Amino acid sequence: MALFDRLAVYREQGLAALRIMTGLLFLEHGTMKLFAFPVPQGDGGALSTLMLFAALLEFVGGILITIGFLTRPVAFILSGQMAVAYFMAHAPGGFWPAVNKGEAAILFSFIFIYLFFAGAGAFSVDNRKKI
Repeated sequence: MALFDRLAVYREQGLAALRIMTGLLFLEHGTMKLFAFPVPQGDGGALSTLMLFAALLEFVGGILITIGFLTRPVAFILSGQMAVAYFMAHAPGGFWPAVNKGEAAILFSFIFIYLFFAGAGAFSVDNRKKI
């Protein structure tokens, strides 16, 4: 049995690690906007309606993705949010993501699309064992 075949046994746990870390990082973006923790995002003033909506999606969505609850529909919504964020906030700053600082938005969008198709993986509420 080849090394990669042996690693395939842990596919669900690898997916869970990707889901949990993505959820925690996304949650952090929400806490930065809502609670200025660990640092404030933006100028620290009152959030516009659009930014408040984004912050709530990041906060609640980050929690749901982290625990793996309603993973597929939440991931679909968050992928769209990140695509919109990229084109509204980053793309006007230039074509190249490294220049317009849009790499995180692109990565989040594509990871969420992957989670939409792949599901939650191990260690999730979605895949808990029924008693």
